[in-house]
Amino acid sequence: MATTKIQGVRIAGIASAVPDTCHPVSEMAETFGAEDVRKISQSTGVIKRYLAAPKLCCSDLCYSAAKRLLNELNWDPTSVEALILVTQSPDYPYVPATSCILQMRLGLTHSCATFDVTLGCSGYVYGLWIAASLMAGSGLSRVLVLAGDTQTAVSPLDRSAALLFGDAGTATALEKSDASSPLGFSLGTDGAGWKNLIVPSGWRRGRIPQTTPLVRKQAEANNWRCQDELFMDGAEIFAFTIREVPPLVSDVLATLGWTRDEVDYFVFHQANKFMLTHLAKTMKLPLPKVPFSLHEYGNTSSASIPITINSQLAEQISQHSLKLLMAGFGVGYSWGACTVNCGPIVSPPVIKVNESEAWQC
Repeated sequence: MATTKIQGVRIAGIASAVPDTCHPVSEMAETFGAEDVRKISQSTGVIKRYLAAPKLCCSDLCYSAAKRLLNELNWDPTSVEALILVTQSPDYPYVPATSCILQMRLGLTHSCATFDVTLGCSGYVYGLWIAASLMAGSGLSRVLVLAGDTQTAVSPLDRSAALLFGDAGTATALEKSDASSPLGFSLGTDGAGWKNLIVPSGWRRGRIPQTTPLVRKQAEANNWRCQDELFMDGAEIFAFTIREVPPLVSDVLATLGWTRDEVDYFVFHQANKFMLTHLAKTMKLPLPKVPFSLHEYGNTSSASIPITINSQLAEQISQHSLKLLMAGFGVGYSWGACTVNCGPIVSPPVIKVNESEAWQC
Protein backbone atom coordinates (compact mmCIF):
# COMPACT_ATOMS: atom_id res chain seq x y z
CA MET A 1 0.00 0.00 0.00
CA ALA A 2 1.07 3.61 -0.57
CA THR A 3 1.72 5.16 2.84
CA THR A 4 2.77 8.68 3.72
CA LYS A 5 2.87 11.22 6.54
CA ILE A 6 2.04 14.87 5.86
CA GLN A 7 3.00 17.75 8.15
CA GLY A 8 1.65 21.26 8.54
CA VAL A 9 -2.00 20.80 7.52
CA ARG A 10 -5.07 20.77 9.76
CA ILE A 11 -8.78 20.10 9.25
CA ALA A 12 -10.54 23.32 10.22
CA GLY A 13 -14.14 22.24 9.73
CA ILE A 14 -16.56 19.75 8.22
CA ALA A 15 -20.16 20.36 7.09
CA SER A 16 -22.75 18.06 5.52
CA ALA A 17 -26.03 18.49 3.64
CA VAL A 18 -28.82 16.12 2.60
CA PRO A 19 -32.07 16.56 0.66
CA ASP A 20 -35.04 17.54 2.83
CA THR A 21 -37.07 14.55 1.64
CA CYS A 22 -36.80 11.64 4.09
CA HIS A 23 -37.69 8.11 2.95
CA PRO A 24 -38.07 5.35 5.58
CA VAL A 25 -37.16 1.93 4.20
CA SER A 26 -40.52 0.67 5.47
CA GLU A 27 -42.17 2.41 2.52
CA MET A 28 -40.62 -0.29 0.29
CA ALA A 29 -42.76 -2.98 1.92
CA GLU A 30 -45.27 -2.81 -0.92
CA THR A 31 -42.50 -3.62 -3.42
CA PHE A 32 -40.49 -6.27 -1.56
CA GLY A 33 -42.81 -7.38 1.23
CA ALA A 34 -42.74 -6.20 4.84
CA GLU A 35 -40.78 -9.20 6.16
CA ASP A 36 -38.02 -8.91 3.51
CA VAL A 37 -37.70 -5.17 4.16
CA ARG A 38 -37.45 -5.80 7.90
CA LYS A 39 -34.69 -8.38 7.42
CA ILE A 40 -32.74 -6.18 5.01
CA SER A 41 -33.02 -3.18 7.33
CA GLN A 42 -31.87 -5.26 10.29
CA SER A 43 -28.81 -6.47 8.35
CA THR A 44 -27.81 -3.18 6.72
CA GLY A 45 -28.73 -0.96 9.67
CA VAL A 46 -30.57 1.44 7.35
CA ILE A 47 -33.86 2.73 8.75
CA LYS A 48 -34.30 5.78 6.56
CA ARG A 49 -32.50 7.78 3.88
CA TYR A 50 -32.70 11.23 2.34
CA LEU A 51 -33.21 11.10 -1.42
CA ALA A 52 -32.82 13.99 -3.85
CA ALA A 53 -35.75 15.24 -5.90
CA PRO A 54 -35.14 15.20 -9.69
CA LYS A 55 -33.74 18.75 -9.95
CA LEU A 56 -31.47 18.51 -6.92
CA CYS A 57 -27.90 17.52 -7.76
CA CYS A 58 -24.96 16.42 -5.65
CA SER A 59 -23.35 19.78 -6.43
CA ASP A 60 -26.31 21.59 -4.81
CA LEU A 61 -25.79 19.61 -1.61
CA CYS A 62 -22.02 20.23 -1.65
CA TYR A 63 -22.65 23.93 -2.33
CA SER A 64 -24.94 24.26 0.69
CA ALA A 65 -22.43 22.45 2.90
CA ALA A 66 -19.53 24.59 1.67
CA LYS A 67 -21.48 27.85 2.01
CA ARG A 68 -22.40 27.01 5.60
CA LEU A 69 -18.85 25.98 6.43
CA LEU A 70 -17.28 29.13 5.00
CA ASN A 71 -19.73 31.27 6.98
CA GLU A 72 -19.11 29.43 10.26
CA LEU A 73 -15.33 29.55 9.79
CA ASN A 74 -15.59 33.23 8.87
CA TRP A 75 -13.46 32.51 5.81
CA ASP A 76 -13.64 34.99 2.95
CA PRO A 77 -14.40 32.85 -0.15
CA THR A 78 -11.59 34.66 -1.96
CA SER A 79 -9.10 33.15 0.52
CA VAL A 80 -9.77 29.61 -0.78
CA GLU A 81 -6.98 28.69 -3.18
CA ALA A 82 -8.14 25.27 -4.39
CA LEU A 83 -11.36 23.24 -4.56
CA ILE A 84 -11.46 19.48 -5.06
CA LEU A 85 -14.79 17.77 -5.80
CA VAL A 86 -15.03 14.01 -5.20
CA THR A 87 -18.14 12.56 -6.84
CA GLN A 88 -19.43 9.87 -9.16
CA SER A 89 -22.55 11.88 -10.00
CA PRO A 90 -21.37 15.10 -11.67
CA ASP A 91 -23.77 17.68 -13.09
CA TYR A 92 -22.71 16.79 -16.64
CA PRO A 93 -21.22 13.43 -17.74
CA TYR A 94 -18.69 14.89 -20.18
CA VAL A 95 -17.90 18.59 -19.74
CA PRO A 96 -17.63 20.90 -17.89
CA ALA A 97 -16.10 19.70 -14.63
CA THR A 98 -18.62 20.28 -11.84
CA SER A 99 -15.88 21.79 -9.65
CA CYS A 100 -15.67 24.70 -12.11
CA ILE A 101 -19.36 25.42 -11.62
CA LEU A 102 -18.96 25.27 -7.84
CA GLN A 103 -16.04 27.73 -8.01
CA MET A 104 -18.37 30.22 -9.65
CA ARG A 105 -21.32 29.57 -7.35
CA LEU A 106 -19.24 29.90 -4.18
CA GLY A 107 -17.64 33.15 -5.33
CA LEU A 108 -14.07 31.81 -5.30
CA THR A 109 -11.41 33.76 -7.19
CA HIS A 110 -10.29 33.12 -10.76
CA SER A 111 -6.90 32.09 -9.37
CA CYS A 112 -8.52 29.21 -7.46
CA ALA A 113 -7.49 25.79 -8.82
CA THR A 114 -10.38 23.32 -9.16
CA PHE A 115 -10.78 19.76 -10.41
CA ASP A 116 -13.03 16.70 -10.10
CA VAL A 117 -12.03 13.29 -8.72
CA THR A 118 -14.15 10.30 -9.81
CA LEU A 119 -14.10 8.02 -6.78
CA GLY A 120 -16.82 6.63 -4.53
CA CYS A 121 -16.43 4.77 -1.25
CA SER A 122 -12.74 5.61 -0.76
CA GLY A 123 -13.09 9.07 -2.26
CA TYR A 124 -13.19 11.17 0.89
CA VAL A 125 -9.84 9.88 2.14
CA TYR A 126 -8.32 10.31 -1.34
CA GLY A 127 -9.63 13.87 -1.43
CA LEU A 128 -8.00 14.66 1.91
CA TRP A 129 -4.73 13.07 0.76
CA ILE A 130 -4.67 15.05 -2.51
CA ALA A 131 -5.48 18.31 -0.74
CA ALA A 132 -2.96 17.81 2.07
CA SER A 133 -0.27 16.76 -0.42
CA LEU A 134 -0.86 19.86 -2.54
CA MET A 135 -0.70 22.09 0.52
CA ALA A 136 2.46 20.47 1.87
CA GLY A 137 4.22 20.78 -1.48
CA SER A 138 3.15 24.30 -2.40
CA GLY A 139 2.23 27.66 -0.96
CA LEU A 140 -1.49 26.87 -0.74
CA SER A 141 -2.98 27.93 2.60
CA ARG A 142 -6.68 27.06 2.32
CA VAL A 143 -8.36 24.24 0.37
CA LEU A 144 -11.92 22.90 0.21
CA VAL A 145 -12.63 19.21 -0.33
CA LEU A 146 -16.23 18.60 -1.39
CA ALA A 147 -17.47 15.01 -1.46
CA GLY A 148 -20.84 13.41 -2.14
CA ASP A 149 -23.22 11.65 -4.48
CA THR A 150 -26.84 11.35 -5.48
CA GLN A 151 -27.74 7.73 -6.21
CA THR A 152 -29.80 8.27 -9.37
CA ALA A 153 -28.66 5.00 -10.98
CA VAL A 154 -30.22 2.62 -8.43
CA SER A 155 -33.17 0.50 -9.56
CA PRO A 156 -36.14 0.73 -7.18
CA LEU A 157 -36.81 -2.95 -7.96
CA ASP A 158 -33.36 -4.20 -6.90
CA ARG A 159 -33.46 -5.26 -3.26
CA SER A 160 -29.65 -5.51 -3.11
CA ALA A 161 -29.34 -1.73 -3.51
CA ALA A 162 -32.72 0.03 -3.37
CA LEU A 163 -32.92 0.01 0.44
CA LEU A 164 -29.28 0.88 1.08
CA PHE A 165 -28.18 4.11 -0.56
CA GLY A 166 -28.86 7.72 0.41
CA ASP A 167 -27.88 11.13 -0.99
CA ALA A 168 -25.55 13.66 0.62
CA GLY A 169 -22.94 16.32 -0.05
CA THR A 170 -20.16 17.46 2.27
CA ALA A 171 -17.47 20.11 2.60
CA THR A 172 -14.18 19.86 4.48
CA ALA A 173 -11.92 22.87 5.01
CA LEU A 174 -8.17 22.38 5.31
CA GLU A 175 -5.63 25.04 6.18
CA LYS A 176 -1.89 25.42 6.73
CA SER A 177 -0.87 25.14 10.37
CA ASP A 178 2.70 24.68 11.55
CA ALA A 179 1.40 23.69 15.00
CA SER A 180 -0.84 20.87 13.76
CA SER A 181 -0.18 17.17 14.26
CA PRO A 182 0.76 15.17 11.14
CA LEU A 183 -1.76 13.27 9.03
CA GLY A 184 -1.04 9.66 8.14
CA PHE A 185 -2.33 8.06 4.95
CA SER A 186 -2.42 4.56 3.50
CA LEU A 187 -4.00 3.92 0.09
CA GLY A 188 -4.43 1.03 -2.32
CA THR A 189 -6.19 -0.30 -5.39
CA ASP A 190 -7.17 -3.65 -6.90
CA GLY A 191 -8.82 -3.02 -10.25
CA ALA A 192 -9.65 -6.72 -10.61
CA GLY A 193 -12.82 -5.91 -8.66
CA TRP A 194 -14.08 -3.38 -11.20
CA LYS A 195 -17.08 -5.45 -12.29
CA ASN A 196 -18.50 -6.12 -8.80
CA LEU A 197 -19.91 -2.64 -8.25
CA ILE A 198 -20.76 -1.02 -11.55
CA VAL A 199 -23.27 0.74 -13.78
CA PRO A 200 -22.69 -1.51 -16.82
CA SER A 201 -23.82 0.79 -19.62
CA GLY A 202 -20.86 3.15 -19.18
CA TRP A 203 -20.22 5.95 -21.65
CA ARG A 204 -17.61 4.38 -23.90
CA ARG A 205 -17.33 0.71 -22.95
CA GLY A 206 -21.11 0.35 -23.05
CA ARG A 207 -23.82 2.25 -24.82
CA ILE A 208 -24.60 5.87 -24.11
CA PRO A 209 -27.83 6.04 -22.04
CA GLN A 210 -30.83 6.97 -24.13
CA THR A 211 -33.74 9.27 -23.34
CA THR A 212 -36.19 6.43 -24.01
CA PRO A 213 -37.84 4.71 -21.01
CA LEU A 214 -35.71 2.24 -19.06
CA VAL A 215 -36.25 -1.42 -19.88
CA ARG A 216 -35.55 -3.49 -16.76
CA LYS A 217 -34.89 -7.21 -16.97
CA GLN A 218 -35.10 -9.85 -14.28
CA ALA A 219 -31.74 -10.56 -12.66
CA GLU A 220 -30.61 -12.73 -9.74
CA ALA A 221 -32.89 -13.25 -6.69
CA ASN A 222 -35.85 -11.76 -8.56
CA ASN A 223 -34.18 -8.34 -8.75
CA TRP A 224 -34.94 -6.14 -11.72
CA ARG A 225 -32.57 -3.62 -13.28
CA CYS A 226 -31.34 -2.30 -16.62
CA GLN A 227 -27.83 -1.63 -17.94
CA ASP A 228 -28.07 2.01 -16.85
CA GLU A 229 -28.56 1.02 -13.20
CA LEU A 230 -26.18 -0.09 -10.48
CA PHE A 231 -25.15 -3.72 -10.12
CA MET A 232 -23.59 -4.77 -6.82
CA ASP A 233 -22.21 -8.22 -6.00
CA GLY A 234 -22.60 -8.00 -2.23
CA ALA A 235 -20.75 -11.25 -1.49
CA GLU A 236 -17.68 -10.17 -3.45
CA ILE A 237 -17.69 -6.70 -1.89
CA PHE A 238 -17.90 -8.26 1.57
CA ALA A 239 -15.01 -10.64 0.84
CA PHE A 240 -12.88 -7.77 -0.48
CA THR A 241 -13.60 -5.66 2.60
CA ILE A 242 -12.74 -8.38 5.09
CA ARG A 243 -9.54 -9.12 3.15
CA GLU A 244 -8.21 -5.58 2.70
CA VAL A 245 -9.46 -3.39 5.54
CA PRO A 246 -7.71 -5.02 8.54
CA PRO A 247 -4.23 -4.66 6.94
CA LEU A 248 -5.20 -1.15 5.83
CA VAL A 249 -5.94 -0.20 9.44
CA SER A 250 -2.64 -1.68 10.61
CA ASP A 251 -0.69 0.15 7.90
CA VAL A 252 -2.21 3.56 8.56
CA LEU A 253 -1.72 3.23 12.32
CA ALA A 254 1.97 2.58 11.66
CA THR A 255 2.36 5.87 9.75
CA LEU A 256 2.00 7.82 13.01
CA GLY A 257 3.10 5.07 15.37
CA TRP A 258 -0.34 4.76 16.95
CA THR A 259 -1.81 1.69 18.61
CA ARG A 260 -5.47 0.74 18.20
CA ASP A 261 -6.09 1.56 21.85
CA GLU A 262 -4.97 5.17 21.28
CA VAL A 263 -7.64 5.81 18.64
CA ASP A 264 -10.76 7.56 19.96
CA TYR A 265 -12.95 6.62 16.98
CA PHE A 266 -12.69 4.44 13.90
CA VAL A 267 -14.86 6.24 11.33
CA PHE A 268 -15.47 3.75 8.54
CA HIS A 269 -17.25 4.20 5.22
CA GLN A 270 -20.86 3.34 6.01
CA ALA A 271 -21.17 0.31 3.72
CA ASN A 272 -23.65 -1.62 5.85
CA LYS A 273 -24.01 -2.46 9.53
CA PHE A 274 -23.37 -6.20 9.21
CA MET A 275 -20.09 -5.58 7.39
CA LEU A 276 -18.86 -2.92 9.81
CA THR A 277 -19.81 -4.95 12.87
CA HIS A 278 -17.98 -7.96 11.43
CA LEU A 279 -14.92 -5.80 10.74
CA ALA A 280 -14.92 -4.44 14.29
CA LYS A 281 -15.12 -7.94 15.76
CA THR A 282 -12.39 -9.23 13.43
CA MET A 283 -10.06 -6.41 14.48
CA LYS A 284 -11.17 -6.54 18.14
CA LEU A 285 -12.34 -2.92 18.07
CA PRO A 286 -14.80 -1.82 20.80
CA LEU A 287 -18.13 -1.10 19.08
CA PRO A 288 -18.59 2.22 20.97
CA LYS A 289 -15.48 3.38 19.08
CA VAL A 290 -17.09 2.62 15.71
CA PRO A 291 -19.80 5.25 15.07
CA PHE A 292 -22.71 4.50 12.74
CA SER A 293 -24.85 6.92 10.71
CA LEU A 294 -26.47 4.27 8.48
CA HIS A 295 -29.71 4.27 10.46
CA GLU A 296 -30.27 7.94 9.60
CA TYR A 297 -28.67 8.46 6.17
CA GLY A 298 -27.93 5.08 4.60
CA ASN A 299 -24.81 4.49 2.52
CA THR A 300 -23.91 7.94 1.13
CA SER A 301 -20.81 6.90 -0.84
CA SER A 302 -17.92 9.39 -0.50
CA ALA A 303 -19.98 11.53 1.91
CA SER A 304 -20.41 8.77 4.50
CA ILE A 305 -17.29 9.47 6.61
CA PRO A 306 -17.78 13.24 6.99
CA ILE A 307 -21.53 12.94 7.56
CA THR A 308 -20.84 10.37 10.29
CA ILE A 309 -18.49 12.85 11.98
CA ASN A 310 -21.05 15.66 11.70
CA SER A 311 -23.99 13.60 12.92
CA GLN A 312 -22.36 11.37 15.54
CA LEU A 313 -19.26 13.18 16.83
CA ALA A 314 -20.09 16.88 16.39
CA GLU A 315 -20.39 17.77 20.08
CA GLN A 316 -17.09 16.15 20.98
CA ILE A 317 -15.04 17.23 17.99
CA SER A 318 -16.22 20.84 18.19
CA GLN A 319 -14.86 21.09 21.73
CA HIS A 320 -11.99 18.62 21.94
CA SER A 321 -9.22 17.04 19.92
CA LEU A 322 -9.97 13.45 18.88
CA LYS A 323 -7.67 10.83 17.45
CA LEU A 324 -9.55 9.56 14.42
CA LEU A 325 -8.89 6.74 12.01
CA MET A 326 -10.99 7.28 8.87
CA ALA A 327 -11.20 4.47 6.30
CA GLY A 328 -13.06 4.25 2.99
CA PHE A 329 -13.25 1.13 0.81
CA GLY A 330 -15.33 -0.25 -2.03
CA VAL A 331 -16.05 0.48 -5.69
CA GLY A 332 -13.03 0.01 -7.89
CA TYR A 333 -11.76 -1.79 -5.80
CA SER A 334 -10.21 1.20 -4.08
CA TRP A 335 -9.36 1.84 -0.44
CA GLY A 336 -7.75 4.49 1.73
CA ALA A 337 -7.34 5.40 5.39
CA CYS A 338 -6.22 8.47 7.30
CA THR A 339 -5.05 8.92 10.89
CA VAL A 340 -5.50 12.43 12.22
CA ASN A 341 -5.54 14.27 15.52
CA CYS A 342 -8.62 16.35 14.72
CA GLY A 343 -10.29 19.15 16.64
CA PRO A 344 -11.59 21.35 17.96
CA ILE A 345 -13.16 22.06 14.55
CA VAL A 346 -16.29 23.69 13.18
CA SER A 347 -18.96 20.98 12.83
CA PRO A 348 -22.46 22.41 12.26
CA PRO A 349 -25.64 20.28 12.27
CA VAL A 350 -26.46 18.46 9.04
CA ILE A 351 -28.24 20.83 6.65
CA LYS A 352 -31.52 19.95 4.86
CA VAL A 353 -31.73 21.25 1.27
CA ASN A 354 -35.00 21.76 -0.61
CA GLU A 355 -35.34 21.20 -4.38
CA SER A 356 -36.17 24.91 -4.72
CA GLU A 357 -32.57 25.63 -3.71
CA ALA A 358 -31.17 23.77 -6.74
CA TRP A 359 -28.98 25.87 -9.05
CA GLN A 360 -31.05 27.63 -11.69
CA CYS A 361 -28.56 27.35 -14.54
